[in-house]
Amino acid sequence: MQKTLYVGNIPWSTKEEDLQQFFSEFGEVLECRIITERATGRSRGYGFVEVSEESMEEIMEKTNGAEMEGRKLVVNEAKPREQ
Repeated sequence: MQKTLYVGNIPWSTKEEDLQQFFSEFGEVLECRIITERATGRSRGYGFVEVSEESMEEIMEKTNGAEMEGRKLVVNEAKPREQ
């Protein structure tokens, strides 16, 4: 089963491939999405990483507070979207 992690404070220049590569060092990554502004296409500085349930805790421990391009990432389990 897969779990979704919220990743905040992502550097503006980071691409989804960069995020996938960074998180892959710590466990199995199924998918990455960086949220962008509709009008400009510019990153909003946060995104979501889909990981296997088995590796979620370990990935969160190792990446929360980790530096990526000089910025400390905020990583926690994503909350379900409210309707």
